[in-house]
Amino acid sequence: MTTAVLDQVCADAVDLARAAVVDEAPEGQVGDWLEALPDGDRVVTHYFSSLSKAYVDWRWAVTVARGPRSRTPTVDEIVLLPGNESLLAPPWVPYDQRVAPGDLGVGDLHPTAPDDVRLVPGYSGEDALEPADELDGSAPLRPEQWELGLGRIRVLSALGRTEAADRWNDGEYGPESAMAKAAPGHCTSCGFLVPVGGALGQQFGLCANEMSPADGRVVDLGYGCGAHSETPIIDGTSVLVSDGIPDDLVYDGLTPGHEPPAEPHVFVIESPEQSESEQSGSEQAESGEDEDESAVPDEVRVQPDEAPTAAW
Repeated sequence: MTTAVLDQVCADAVDLARAAVVDEAPEGQVGDWLEALPDGDRVVTHYFSSLSKAYVDWRWAVTVARGPRSRTPTVDEIVLLPGNESLLAPPWVPYDQRVAPGDLGVGDLHPTAPDDVRLVPGYSGEDALEPADELDGSAPLRPEQWELGLGRIRVLSALGRTEAADRWNDGEYGPESAMAKAAPGHCTSCGFLVPVGGALGQQFGLCANEMSPADGRVVDLGYGCGAHSETPIIDGTSVLVSDGIPDDLVYDGLTPGHEPPAEPHVFVIESPEQSESEQSGSEQAESGEDEDESAVPDEVRVQPDEAPTAAW
């Protein structure tokens, strides 16, 4: 590939290029001349800075050219081009490719193309779950042998199954996920795995453990989580923890403005015999209320000016 040589006659036509762009661009939006680059034999493009605040770092490009024996260049085209730091719109995406996985909402429709390579006609037998019965020519799990109209119109092709398997294997419930690497076991040995038939059943299954993050989802057989059915039960820990000692002698510190809780009311249903015995007991207590305080043990006696404390 040969490099174009800068034509000096066209490179010197700066005034011609400026006059052309000033006449074409809005008033006051053409700045200084920046450079001239060759585009071919006797073809040169002159670049001028743009002063428009809406087009920061854009450049006006004016292409001039001349004939083989002509010494007078002429203007070919005038365009406004972005620079390296220009703000540009995102790349164009065709309308049929703008819907991404997860975009569909309630009531949205996403038709499948008639020539989608992920699908093949239902009579092809790609969705059969058992081999053909050579004796009578029919098998319950071979839909292509059913009565016309009872099977599906299209089923997954081999390419469609491969794409789905790759997507599930590389996804959140695949063997390389962080959850699977930290799990005590894989789904192959988990009792909550629901096997699936067909070709995909050799690598995937369904999770039926409500405590698992993959509950109700397709999981790779190499996936795993902490809710594995054979996760061992931890009987204790290596840290010794003593029994707690409740302190019910004093109230905990309360914020200002809060009163200590009132004592709960206890309702007792008494029989007539219990009432008479309790009445005689209360009379005996009243007659002996002047007894010596020495009858109370020292370890439980509390002085009026002292706050009770707990003995640890």
